[in-house]
Amino acid sequence: MTTYVITVPGTFVNGVEEAARSDIERRLRPRDPKNTDLGESEELSLLTVEEGGMFSARIEVEASNQASAEAEAVQLISRALRDSGFPEKDAPLGPAFVTGIDREF
Repeated sequence: MTTYVITVPGTFVNGVEEAARSDIERRLRPRDPKNTDLGESEELSLLTVEEGGMFSARIEVEASNQASAEAEAVQLISRALRDSGFPEKDAPLGPAFVTGIDREF
């Protein structure tokens, strides 16, 4: 298995309140990229929200390949958003991509 740091961009269509943002981060906290060497050295944030509602969520995922890691990241982030009150239409996601890889040989 390989540990991937995956970034998934998206947009909060109607903005996001601080309480909702904290709830999303709490739900994703077990997957915080700061648990990886890359996340710690690069000071990666779990959730970054820009003006206009654009955001990037970065999480750690263990998977056998890149495609599986990206798919799992999208599922985990979608679930955290939905459980925090953001259905897909209110927080659509863009394509996931690999930010870093930490292989154990």
